[in-house]
Amino acid sequence: MDLKIDCTKRAAEDKPKRLRREGTLPAVLYGHDGSNSMSLKLSNYDAEALLRKATVNKSVITVNVTDGGWSGKVILREVQKHPWKNKIHHLSFFSIASQDFIEVSMPINFVGDAVGVVNNGGTLDTVMTEVQLKCPPDAIPQSLDVDVSELEIGDALHVGEIKLPKGSSIAADDKLLVVSVLAPRTVAAVEEASGDVPEATPTEAINVEENIE
Repeated sequence: MDLKIDCTKRAAEDKPKRLRREGTLPAVLYGHDGSNSMSLKLSNYDAEALLRKATVNKSVITVNVTDGGWSGKVILREVQKHPWKNKIHHLSFFSIASQDFIEVSMPINFVGDAVGVVNNGGTLDTVMTEVQLKCPPDAIPQSLDVDVSELEIGDALHVGEIKLPKGSSIAADDKLLVVSVLAPRTVAAVEEASGDVPEATPTEAINVEENIE
């Protein structure tokens, strides 16, 4: 998806509160010039339209600074919102033009139906639903597909076993558990966990009393 947005430079006297009242949103750009940053402003309408398609730490966006002579690919790093009005307050962009690798949040897409679930009544236990993926800025996948169709009861899949796009790696321990197939719970186990233990029969109660005596 090709995402673009136009911004202009934000002067020191452009106070964020006043900009928001005028329908303009403050933003900042990092990574385009070493440790320097560039204060920006953009239409609140354009920002809302962008956020309907863009995802933080994942989507690549072309930012055009129309009065600053800069244009390039960025990652949306942060979206700040009003604590209870849910209105956008500030956007942060990070330039990826000079980066060999970037780190993005990547959702895990579990593909297929595990054998242990379909045939033996097990439960698919998804421990991780997203990972931090390190990849080239021009090769960000939409998601990471993890095939669970061959997992039997007791089987598990770890970070190091995920098939990754060429040139990519996951910023996590290879031994971390991603997904497993749990055995079905027995009726006795369910009753014990819920506290529904059957009451003793009259005969059992008598025997207990006799043993106490």
